[in-house]
Amino acid sequence: MTRISIIAAVSALVLSTGSAFAAPVDLSTWVAEGGGNWNVATPPNSVNQTLNGNPAIFHNNTNSQGTALSGSIKVGNNWDDDYVGFVLGYDAGELGSATSDFWLIDWKQGNQGTASRGLALSHVTGDSSVPNDFWSHTGAVNEVQRAANLGDTGWVDGVEYTFDLTFTDSLIEVFVDGTLELSLAGVFGDGSFGFYNYSQHDVTYAGIEDRVLPSPVPLPAGMPILLLALSALGIAARRRKA
Repeated sequence: MTRISIIAAVSALVLSTGSAFAAPVDLSTWVAEGGGNWNVATPPNSVNQTLNGNPAIFHNNTNSQGTALSGSIKVGNNWDDDYVGFVLGYDAGELGSATSDFWLIDWKQGNQGTASRGLALSHVTGDSSVPNDFWSHTGAVNEVQRAANLGDTGWVDGVEYTFDLTFTDSLIEVFVDGTLELSLAGVFGDGSFGFYNYSQHDVTYAGIEDRVLPSPVPLPAGMPILLLALSALGIAARRRKA
């Protein structure tokens, strides 16, 4: 094996973080809470929520940190203009609990009273039993960030948007149509992924997939020195051949 081949092999070993393939999500095992009616399709990686009511959550009921969730979201052509979105770090029974602690990603189509259009990230803590807190992002719902491009832009009827959510113990990221819209670093508790609707019906989440995020592989002691040495040998070998 040449020195250059050795360098390539060692570099690949060091940089490798393992394979993480997306897989369809079986939504038939998810749990509904709040004022929604969630109809899972066949195959069960799509769901349609049909009720216009109080905050509703449909979640996977399992700890999901270290994973990414992808798919599409579309609201049918109708007269309403309210909230669609997601929850992260959610524990069963937290909606309406006096001790809630989860993250809310919601997107409103139009301005309406104290509710603002656009995509936002909020931290829900304490007593989440008051629907108006979700409506106006007050009380238990503490808005911490507006989207980079969609912070003052509502979703459009009948348009399908792709989404990608990243959730780790130190990072939340939200991509819409491939563009990073929300990114927050911090310290986050574990919990479920979920879909969220408030006062909005005919919302479809489709093609849902998840994948385990790769963990960085730590460099063994002395590996940086070895890589530098191998790199120097490779450069010297190329110079001799020149």
